[in-house]
Amino acid sequence: MSWPNRITLARILLIVPFVIVMLHVNDPDYTPWARYGALLIFLIMAISDALDGYLARRYHDITGLGTFLDPLADKLLITCACLLLAAPQTAIPHVMLPDVVVVIIIGKDLYTILGFLIVYFITGRIKITPAASGKLSTLLQLSMVLAVLIAPEMIRWFGGYRYFVQTLWWAASASAVLTVIQYTRQGSRFMGEFEQQQAQAKAAPADAEAGGRRPGSES
Repeated sequence: MSWPNRITLARILLIVPFVIVMLHVNDPDYTPWARYGALLIFLIMAISDALDGYLARRYHDITGLGTFLDPLADKLLITCACLLLAAPQTAIPHVMLPDVVVVIIIGKDLYTILGFLIVYFITGRIKITPAASGKLSTLLQLSMVLAVLIAPEMIRWFGGYRYFVQTLWWAASASAVLTVIQYTRQGSRFMGEFEQQQAQAKAAPADAEAGGRRPGSES
């Protein structure tokens, strides 16, 4: 259990208090402190995300567990945040996430997980190759959550800020669709290479047997 993996696990555990304070974000007894608490926890998680990645690269401590846990932590956080920010009881006023944005973002993650499982069950191999569009999608989604959490203050100072938030969540949705396309292409290519290797492996014994039966092959 390396330090990058410990930080990643701590980030996953922080999702619990994040959800708890978000559930009180519109409670008059906790406004605006619940939102400030959610913002603080979110910032800690974002900083720890950058920190564990830096430590893993700096000390060449990239492990299979870390490769799996790091995107899992991001997906869990984004899924919880999107669901809470789209629910009327916990949405931030004036910047409630549209249902279609939530469906696209969470649907992308479900599609990716389903594709990963299909590839694993067919090939028996684990292949996690982060795509550039996937990293961009995660960055936009985290930025979207942050922008929504600070929206009340920003709208008070700059009325057009809500349009910036709307642009950001549609950009996050578009990047999610692009990521689905890229991951589909990667998975199809990997499956094709696997099937080709299987065909070659089956053909090799047959070729060897046929070669051994050729006249004059024995000394």
